[in-house]
Amino acid sequence: MTQPLFIEASGALPERDAPWEPIVITKEQIDAEIERLAAMPRPANGRRRSYFQHPRNERSIGLAPGIQVSLDVLLPGEETSTFRQNSTQVNFVIRGRGATETSGQHRETALYDVWNTPSMRIYRHKNIGDDLYVRLTYSNGALLDMMNIHVVEENPQPLLKSIDREDEHAAADSTRVNPYGTFQLNEEGAWMMPYERLINPPSVTSPALYWPWEQVKEHLDKLEALGKDYVGRRLYLLYNPMTGRTNGTTPNFFATMTLRPPKIVDRPHRHSSAAVNYYFSGSGRSTVEGKVYEWKAGDLMLSAPGWSVHNHASHDNGPVYELTIQDQPLNIAMESLLWQESLKEPPALLGAEEGFATNREAVGG
Repeated sequence: MTQPLFIEASGALPERDAPWEPIVITKEQIDAEIERLAAMPRPANGRRRSYFQHPRNERSIGLAPGIQVSLDVLLPGEETSTFRQNSTQVNFVIRGRGATETSGQHRETALYDVWNTPSMRIYRHKNIGDDLYVRLTYSNGALLDMMNIHVVEENPQPLLKSIDREDEHAAADSTRVNPYGTFQLNEEGAWMMPYERLINPPSVTSPALYWPWEQVKEHLDKLEALGKDYVGRRLYLLYNPMTGRTNGTTPNFFATMTLRPPKIVDRPHRHSSAAVNYYFSGSGRSTVEGKVYEWKAGDLMLSAPGWSVHNHASHDNGPVYELTIQDQPLNIAMESLLWQESLKEPPALLGAEEGFATNREAVGG
């Protein structure tokens, strides 16, 4: 029998590990891995995949503790088996064109298109072009792996509708229903909820949505007219209304498309959420905890490890376009999102006078 361990922590505050160092996976490294995957024999389920792994990550497979990123390749005419999993995904095309089927809904996808795959939806991918079909897939599977609850099914059977009738029968069975229901306990706003509502909350539809790059770019390019006096970031969130106030593309992640005109320098800032950037046009640099990292089109970067002071700047060789994946919605839901703007150096103390923002006040970017 496993025995519990007690860890003495009286009077102590929790310690934080040193911030992870940003990492840049270059276009050349990604292209070489694409060619390696393309040259291998086709796996039985059709999934040619590699994961990007941060060398500091000993807890999960991911570029950040809770952000898993995979490189997925299909040869012309190839398609995957069907899959279903309890993690959610953001999908992004970086080469070729293909088609995705999610819960029977068919969509053709092209370069720089983005779409989400909700949890427990049956999906598959197919290459319908003459070139390789290459995608980046961002998933909260890394977090679920650490929790030891990541469920992935291959060639799953559709869920049976009879489950709904069983629920209806259970609701009608008086032995399974607490007659007192959910009620307010006191004037301070504390409530009490019975078992059957606890385990079966009202359902919210989680849609599979699609953001075609051709349409997104049309609106994104208008932000260049904001001029150099604009102090915000020229970006749009690819918003899924199902996420509500947490401002997500999935319940875990937001995906933003950013335009950086030449010679634009962001204000230094930091946030408890981690950010992964894919740059697909232009070049620039990121300064993270005082160290400068150069990047260019085709590079993938853990650009903002959680709570690291950072800012980004574009060079003068044309505009930068980038996709940012950040686990801010998860942090908002957990009430763990902290955000500080206009920082020159990592502050020794945290307080309102330093620009501290809670998740009620924080802004994306």
